[in-house]
Amino acid sequence: MAQPTGEAETIIERTSSLCPECLEMLPAVVFTREGKVWIRKECPKHGSFEDVYWGSYRLYLRARSYAYDGRTQLTLQVEKQDPECPKDCGLCRLHMGQTALANIVVTNRCDLSCWYCFFYAQKAGYVYEPTLDQIRAMVRNLRAERPVPCNAVQLTGGEPTLRDDLIEIIRACKEEGLDHVQLNTDGIRLAVQPGLAKEVRKAGVNTVYLSFDGLSPESNPKNSREAYRAIDSCRDAGLGVVLVPTVIRTINDYECWSILEFGLRNLDVIRGVNYQPVSLVGRMPRSERERFRITIPDVLEAIERDSGGQITAEDFYPVPASIPFSLLVEALTGKAEYELSSHFACGTATYIFKDGERIIPVSRFVDIDGLLEYMTEKAEELRAGGSKYIVGAKLLTQIGRFIDKKNAPEGFSVPKLIYETVIRHDYHSLGEFHYKTLFVGLMHFQDLYNYDLERVKRCTIHYATPDGRIIPFCAFNVVPEWYRDRAQRDFSVPVEEYERRTGRRLIDDLYRRGPEPQQIALSQ
Repeated sequence: MAQPTGEAETIIERTSSLCPECLEMLPAVVFTREGKVWIRKECPKHGSFEDVYWGSYRLYLRARSYAYDGRTQLTLQVEKQDPECPKDCGLCRLHMGQTALANIVVTNRCDLSCWYCFFYAQKAGYVYEPTLDQIRAMVRNLRAERPVPCNAVQLTGGEPTLRDDLIEIIRACKEEGLDHVQLNTDGIRLAVQPGLAKEVRKAGVNTVYLSFDGLSPESNPKNSREAYRAIDSCRDAGLGVVLVPTVIRTINDYECWSILEFGLRNLDVIRGVNYQPVSLVGRMPRSERERFRITIPDVLEAIERDSGGQITAEDFYPVPASIPFSLLVEALTGKAEYELSSHFACGTATYIFKDGERIIPVSRFVDIDGLLEYMTEKAEELRAGGSKYIVGAKLLTQIGRFIDKKNAPEGFSVPKLIYETVIRHDYHSLGEFHYKTLFVGLMHFQDLYNYDLERVKRCTIHYATPDGRIIPFCAFNVVPEWYRDRAQRDFSVPVEEYERRTGRRLIDDLYRRGPEPQQIALSQ
């Protein structure tokens, strides 16, 4: 194990990680130094590697207080009694979480070539595009998960809109029983192809997951102009949009608050902002990692600073904070419910209301911790044999004590929302809630320098592959040699063969801007 640097350090966790050079499994320590959280491992062959894990030890401790280990899957794909994580994926008996959201890569072709991207066809040397039957089989595999079938899929790539049969793919997903289909896109074809947004909405897409790295050409050179037109197309189609900024220090981190403000100005179409601190894929020297590395607390602190305290880091809660809600619904219904049991360091979120000129995070008028504690108590009361009618009555009469009505936005009733979703299990009200608020989340996917095996074991965002496996995100993408590349290469064709078969050159997929438009989209 690497020796401390001499600065005051305190070890807070012991875990396992991977060598960025040879991919050997290594013991690692998570420790605090100078108010930050770091991870360090030492390879006998390649030396010591150290990187920032979380930019604030204070916020790390707060997030850790919500940690929760989810249930294991009943439909295991790895039969080994003693699997080795992360070398034995799909889902195995070590995995503590279910598929909350599944990614299905429908193509590795793309019309952009961003330097920080996980992958694209020209770089890979082959074209991966699963057939419609293979996509159906992947969805059926996800729907077969137990105790809770997966019901949400993101169609991703590459750039999914390059598929000529995208509409058929979306319809197939809905026909196989999925409730929620997201389209992950750079928005270029939504901007330049009239009617495409309406077509995908009609086919069954619920949300467009739009790459949106900034408001200006300087912070977002890849699609700053096209994204605005894509948003207007989605507005016309009645299709909600989640803005997805990949945040990179020194590149676009100064616009974190501006992006959120833009979402609040366009609440009629923007459903959320989901920041993704950059995952530093590939081999990268320490100087470049220090330049580009940004973590969840860094983004939160930038939002707090630039918003003048209108939104603070304490307004956000880690993903497993939602567990009491799931436990209560499960206790009331007697049926297994989704558990968003991701590792506490993976992500955090809040909801923000716009009430006239006021910006109101939900934590400013709801005692979140008190409400979560109360819901946990009621769930335990039900599991101990309590009457669901009595517990339901208590819930409805007592819920008001967790609400500050004076600071609540006009026309919004938390008790009504709890009644509709928890008591009546009518999630239409939850949908209406999302239409009135802006979801703001952060999800930091790992790379080989900050890799923590405990996070992989608790991942709830998975990839489905044509060979029948379901693989955690940070195994699939961070170690492509083991999973992504191998699974896709087996179902792909070389670039030369693809171009010969189709008469299309990959270089022709690349988007080339024409002259500047005379008018900027109104949503800007």
